[in-house]
Amino acid sequence: MSKRRKFDRPSDQRQAMIRNMVTSLLKEEEIQTTVTRAKDTKRVAEKMITLAKRGDLHARRLASRVIYEPAVVQKLFNEIGPKYADRNGGYTRILKLGPRRGDGAEIAILKLV
Repeated sequence: MSKRRKFDRPSDQRQAMIRNMVTSLLKEEEIQTTVTRAKDTKRVAEKMITLAKRGDLHARRLASRVIYEPAVVQKLFNEIGPKYADRNGGYTRILKLGPRRGDGAEIAILKLV
């Protein structure tokens, strides 16, 4: 049984943080964050891209439950989904940058492949 990371936050704040990071990743196509946050964000973002590959109305509504901005949902289904149509998973990449100067947390770039 796998244990999810809690990030020392209540579940609603944790879900909101992940949703915000997924929205930013799909909007900007690259974000900089800690390695553990990048790993959790990657899991949700890959599911959203898989929904976009389906492209039907139900998939669009499911994606809208996670992604905050309608413009980002539109970009996901019109640009990002078709881009990965022939790829079976592995839509994102985590590149480690090293420790953050202030607190030493391991920093990474999460980007779309």
